[in-house]
Amino acid sequence: MTDIATPTGLLIAGEWQSGADRFEVHDPSDYSVLAEVADASVADGLDAVTAAHDAFAEWSVTPARQRAEVLRKAFEIMTAEAETCARLIALENGKAWRDAMGETIYAAEFFRWFSEEAARIEGGFRYAPARDKTIITDHRPMGVAYMITPWNFPAAMATRKIAPALAAGCTCILKPPRETPLTALWIGDVMQRAGAPAGVVNVVTTSHAGEVSSAILADPRVATLSFTGSTWVGKSLLKQTAERVLPSSMELGGNAPFLVLEGADVDAAIAGAMIAKMRNGGSACTAANRFYVHESLVEPFSAGLQEAFAGLRIGPGVEQTTDLGAMVSDAERDKILALLDEAAGEGVDVTPAQQAPATGAFVAPTVARNVEHGSTLTRNEIFGPVAPIVSVTSTDEAVRMANDTEFGLISYVYAADPGTGVKVARQMESGMVAINRGIASDPAAPFGGMKESGLGREGGFAGIHEFLETQYFAVDL
Repeated sequence: MTDIATPTGLLIAGEWQSGADRFEVHDPSDYSVLAEVADASVADGLDAVTAAHDAFAEWSVTPARQRAEVLRKAFEIMTAEAETCARLIALENGKAWRDAMGETIYAAEFFRWFSEEAARIEGGFRYAPARDKTIITDHRPMGVAYMITPWNFPAAMATRKIAPALAAGCTCILKPPRETPLTALWIGDVMQRAGAPAGVVNVVTTSHAGEVSSAILADPRVATLSFTGSTWVGKSLLKQTAERVLPSSMELGGNAPFLVLEGADVDAAIAGAMIAKMRNGGSACTAANRFYVHESLVEPFSAGLQEAFAGLRIGPGVEQTTDLGAMVSDAERDKILALLDEAAGEGVDVTPAQQAPATGAFVAPTVARNVEHGSTLTRNEIFGPVAPIVSVTSTDEAVRMANDTEFGLISYVYAADPGTGVKVARQMESGMVAINRGIASDPAAPFGGMKESGLGREGGFAGIHEFLETQYFAVDL
């Protein structure tokens, strides 16, 4: 086993518990065992609910400034120990060191942002139009928040939920995926060291996610669910939460279009594509998934992207010179390879830009050419280093094809000028649009999608309201 700097038990009521069973965590670059972590049972999950519920009474009335200080301390610890967090991410997720460090800094920023928002929860005071009463609005913490996070951003997805919940006065139970539990456990330890009282943050790792989650969501003491993951799992969870009319925040799948319009700067578009496509090795719901390129720019864009892909260094994520790490598992690698095989059968040119290592869950970066809109690579979220390119004849055609999906998380638009980019952005059916840039995510901005890409918003001014109930008082004043 690899020496790792994190507890491996369950964090419940401020104590690390070994649990009756354990499961292994592997490095996908070489399949070595990194650690064995506690495998929570349904009973363990309900113990975490009890701990969070018991802690809520005091934490909910803790002064906002005090809650803010805990979050600020967590930011400071995470920033000071960024390399420790990045190493855990790179080891268990497989992503390149640069991506792991970038995620760590991004994740820490949610603690800082919501430490500042904790003291800025606004109420309202106004006269009714009829002047027969005064309308007062207030916001109160919902209660116990259950949080389910994905494997692709094990730190950022945890802090993006924990930070606003604690800022709002909620307590929480975090259930990370079995592929990447170590980072979540480390963040739980950070919260302990930052001064979060016992039971305010609980971390439950398990290989029985369905059973444990169903039991937790059925418990009347749980007040809200925050989920990030695939759309099909999100739909299943929504069916469960519907039984209790449980408020749910859903950040789901994507199928992000990347538009390169007539007159756009090709070199800038290629540079942006390398960020939008290759950040996290393509394993991101925000990753550019379909490239709609004006026919006049298809050849130079395709050739330039192929050259950039060919220059990437593939290898273990913990090696700091690596540009593209492994997928998180063989299963994820094989999904991508199956999509490429199907696309090849459709006549798509899927020649890799270089060869992937023979050992490990690696996928070679690939520019897919001669792709038709509506074919395999444009219908499916690839979640890896594959860029399918579709030639378009006009902006209208690009927009029509881009919006022809049930998903609507993010779009990318490269145009001749920002004004044109904004005009096109307003036509995009997505919650976020990056204009002439390859990334949009920011803790200070609202993150979320339209259509089947989710419900609610995380980050920004809106993120804290996912954990607050609005209450209205009618009074004669």
